[in-house]
Amino acid sequence: MNHILIVDDDIHINNMLEDILTGEGYQVSHAYSGTEALLFLGAQRPDLILLDLMLPGLSGEDLLPKIADIPVIVISAKTDLKGKVALLLGGAADYVTKPFEIEELLARIAVQLRKAAHTAAPSRLRYGDIILNLDTREACVLDHAVKLTRSEFAILRLLMENPKQVITKTVLLDRISEDTPDCMESSLRVHVSNLRKKLRDVSGKDYIEAVWGIGFKMAEA
Repeated sequence: MNHILIVDDDIHINNMLEDILTGEGYQVSHAYSGTEALLFLGAQRPDLILLDLMLPGLSGEDLLPKIADIPVIVISAKTDLKGKVALLLGGAADYVTKPFEIEELLARIAVQLRKAAHTAAPSRLRYGDIILNLDTREACVLDHAVKLTRSEFAILRLLMENPKQVITKTVLLDRISEDTPDCMESSLRVHVSNLRKKLRDVSGKDYIEAVWGIGFKMAEA
């Protein structure tokens, strides 16, 4: 079941879209501000996001660059052509103008989900000086090989797949549990500490940030 996050401060639109989307077989979550959406994305990864622009706090335009590898359909009353083009070039997958036809929106959602499903998974991830080969499970920093344990590889992969998001400890443990059943909450900090040291020993840089009381994220490259 595909999971769609609706980011809109209008409760009536949220409820209307939820009724329609759940009726089409989608799982639906809500965020009523850009800040709330950012917190949600630190804990969960939906398959698609419906994003309004006029949001309290963090606007849709400010939120969009912080979303990585999730198709975003902007839904907005703004009709300025230059603004639409800027959003599409800035990472939005599609743009729907309010008021919209439900049939058209459902078709655009289906198209983006189909595209995402057929996108080939990358064989390696890159972030700053780090290259992570997903086939060989090898990390490379500034052309120097770094040997990783299974737990360290799983942690680094998840963080590099979501480089702009804070991954909570709970989500981190849940997402890597299949690959590293031996990584428990009591040992997670040790695994992360060892991983940070291995990467830092090569370049002197700290690539992973601890967000106090929440979890971890990739440091700014």
